[in-house]
Amino acid sequence: MKTLAKAVNEGYVIAWRNLLGVRRSMDWLFAAVVQPIMFVLLFGFIFGGALGGGQYREFLVPGIIVQALAFNSAFTVVGLSTDLGKGVIDRLRTLPISRVAVMVGRTLSDLAVTVVALTVMSICGLLIGWQIRGSFLDAILAYLLLLMFAFAMCWIGALIGLVVRSPEVAQSAGLIWLTPLTFISSGFVPLDSLPGPLQFVAEWNPITAVMNAIRSLWGNPPAPGTTTLGSESWPVAHALEYSLLSSIVIIAVFVPLSIRMYRRATARQ
Repeated sequence: MKTLAKAVNEGYVIAWRNLLGVRRSMDWLFAAVVQPIMFVLLFGFIFGGALGGGQYREFLVPGIIVQALAFNSAFTVVGLSTDLGKGVIDRLRTLPISRVAVMVGRTLSDLAVTVVALTVMSICGLLIGWQIRGSFLDAILAYLLLLMFAFAMCWIGALIGLVVRSPEVAQSAGLIWLTPLTFISSGFVPLDSLPGPLQFVAEWNPITAVMNAIRSLWGNPPAPGTTTLGSESWPVAHALEYSLLSSIVIIAVFVPLSIRMYRRATARQ
C-alpha cells in the first residue's frame, strides 16, 4: 500500500509538471477545446436544420461530447511519444521515483485537460439549445461516467504512444482507429438507420454505450423520427451497465499493458 500511495503522490507531481507545460503552450488546450466546438456548431446547425432542428441538436450534443473525449486520447499519444523523443523520460528515470508514476502523471494531466474541454462543450451545447432534462444526481452520474470513460481512453492512448514513439506519427496513430469507431455508433444517427453489419458493430461499440447512457441520464430525446434508441439488443437496453463494464475492462487491460510497455521502452534506452 505504501508503494502504491508513493506512486500516486509522485504521479500527481508529474501531472502538475505536464499541466505547467500546457499552460506555457496553450495551443494544446486550444486544440482540445476548439475541435469539439466546431463539430457541435457544424453538425448542429448545418445538419440540424435538415434533420429535426432542436431535437436533433439535443440528440447530437451527447454524441459529440463522447466523440471529443475519445479523440482527446490522441493528446496522450502525442505527449508520451514527445517526452520519449525529447529525453524527458530519460531524465525522469534518473530520479528515485516509481516508473508507474510517469504513466499515472501523464493520464491524470490529460484527464484534467479533458475536464476543461468537457466544461466548454457543455456550455456550448447549452447555447445551441441542448438541455439536461434529468435529475441533478443523474446529471452528475453522467459526467462521472464520461470522466471514467475518458480516463480509460487515456490509457489506450498511452499504450499507442509507447508503441509508436515517433511524435511525427503519433497524432495520426492516435486518431486513425478512433475515426471509424466514433462514427459507427449512435453519435450522429439512430442505430436502426445503419446497415445490418454496421448496426451490429455499433450496438456492441463501447462508445455507443456511453452515448446512450448519458442521453438516458440527461433525459435527452432519441433521434428525430424515432421513439427508441433504435435497437433492443442487450448493450443498448443496458447501456449504463455496459458502458461502466467497458470502461472498467479497458482500464484493467490497458493499465498493466502500458506499464509493461513503458518498462520495455525505457529498458532499451
